[in-house]
Amino acid sequence: MNDDARNKPPGAASVGWLPYIVAATFFMEYLDTTVIATALPQMAHSFGIGPNSLSLGVTAYMLALAIFIPASGWVADRCGSRTVFFGAVVTFTFASVLCGISQNLWEFVAARVLQGIGGAMMVPVGRMIVVRSTDKSRLMQAISTITWPAIAAPVVGPPVGGFITTYASWRWIFLLNIPFGLAVLAAIAAVVPNLRGEQRRPLDVVGLVLSGAALTAILYGAELASQVGSSPWRGAALVGAGVLIGAIAFFHAKRHPHPLVDVSSLSIPTFSVTVVTGSITRIGIGAAPYLMPLLFQIGFGLSAFKSGLLLLASALGNLGMKALTTRILERWGFRLVAMVDVALAGASMIACGMLTPEAPLAIVLIVIFVYGVTRSMQFSTLATLAYADVAQPQMSAASTLWSAAAQMTNGLGIAFGALALRVAASVNGESSGRAFTLDDFRLAFLSAGVLTLLSIWGYAQMARDAGQNVGGGSRRQRA
Repeated sequence: MNDDARNKPPGAASVGWLPYIVAATFFMEYLDTTVIATALPQMAHSFGIGPNSLSLGVTAYMLALAIFIPASGWVADRCGSRTVFFGAVVTFTFASVLCGISQNLWEFVAARVLQGIGGAMMVPVGRMIVVRSTDKSRLMQAISTITWPAIAAPVVGPPVGGFITTYASWRWIFLLNIPFGLAVLAAIAAVVPNLRGEQRRPLDVVGLVLSGAALTAILYGAELASQVGSSPWRGAALVGAGVLIGAIAFFHAKRHPHPLVDVSSLSIPTFSVTVVTGSITRIGIGAAPYLMPLLFQIGFGLSAFKSGLLLLASALGNLGMKALTTRILERWGFRLVAMVDVALAGASMIACGMLTPEAPLAIVLIVIFVYGVTRSMQFSTLATLAYADVAQPQMSAASTLWSAAAQMTNGLGIAFGALALRVAASVNGESSGRAFTLDDFRLAFLSAGVLTLLSIWGYAQMARDAGQNVGGGSRRQRA
C-alpha cells in the first residue's frame, strides 16, 4: 500500500456527495432557527398568548443545544457517526412535525426541546463526519460547502419566514422539514460512513454536567441581559456564573483521563485561534443579522417583507463569495485574509449604522452586500483553519469543542446586538417604552463593529504559513 492510501481518512472514498448531504441538514437546522422569529406574532395569536411568552420556545431550543452538544462527540464515537447522524435527523424532523401541530405554548416548548436535542447531535456530528472522512488536501473545499448554510440562513430566513407567515400558515415553517428530512435520510443511508472512535471511552458525567451548566448559564444570562424590562445585572450575574463554571469544567477536562470535552486541541495554534479569537469575531459579526432587520423596519419604517428583500443583498454576497473562497485562501493565506477580511467586516457594520432612510438605495445595497461578502469569507476561513493541523485521532474531540464554541457565540452574537441596542437607548436618554431611533442603531452597530475589529490582534499573532496543510497560501508559496 502506498503512502497516499495509508494516509487517506476512513471513508474518504465516498466523500464526493458527503459535504452536500451534511450541508443540507445544516441548512434545515439553521433556517428553521432563523425563520421562527418572523412567525412569533402569528403563533402567539394562534395560541392565544402574548408574543413575549413565545420566547420560551426559542430559549428552550437554545438550552437543549447547550446541554447536549458537548455529548455529541462521545455518542458518535460510541454508537457510530452514521447511526447518530441518522437518528438526529429523524429526531429533528419528527420534532418539527410536533412543532407544526402544537396547539398551545407548552406543547410547542416540549417539541422545541426535542428539536434542540436533534440539532445538538445533527450539526456537530455532521461536521465531524466530514472532517474525519476528507483528506486534508480537499478539506478546504469540503468545509466551504458545509459552512454556507450557517452563513446564508440568517439572511435568507427573514424573507422566507415573512412570505410563509404572510401567505400561508406559520405551521408550514416546521412542516416543510418533512420532505426535506426524508430526502436527507435516504442520502445518509446511502452515502455516509459509520465511523467510530478508536477506543470506547467511559462517559464523563461530571464534565457533561459542568459543560452543560456553563453553556446554559452564559447563553441564558446573555439573553436575559438583552431583554428590555429584565434586570441586566441578573443576566450579568448568570454570565459570570457560567464563565466560572466553564473555568471549572476546563480544569476538570485537563485532569480527567477521558474528558467529555477534550481541550487538548487548544494547544494547536491554528485551532486555538479559531476558537478563542474566532469567538470574538463571531459575536461581533453575528450581531448584524439581528440589528439589520430592526434598523430597516423601525429606523427606516419599512415592512418586514421589504426589509427582508434588502437583506437578500447580504445573501447574494454570502453565496457569491463561496466561489472565490478557496482561491483567495490559496493565493493569500489564512493570516492575511483573516486580518483584512475582519477589518472590512467591522468597517461595513459601522457603515451600516451610518445609513439613513434618505441614503441612495445603491449605497444601502452595497453596504449590505459587502457585509455579506466579508461574513462569508471570515466564517469559511475560521471553519477551514480549525482543522488544518488537527490529527485524525483528535478530530472528534476538536469538532465537539468547535461546535460548542460556534453555537454559543452565534447565540451570544444575537444577544450582544440586543444588549448594544438597549444600552444605546439608555445612553441616548430614552425610556424603555420608546421605539429605537437611528442614533440608537448607530451606537449599536458601532459597538458590534469595534468588537469585530478588536479580533484583528488575535489573527496577527498567527504564523504567516498557518493553514498550509489544507492549501492556505499554497499558490503564493509556489510563486
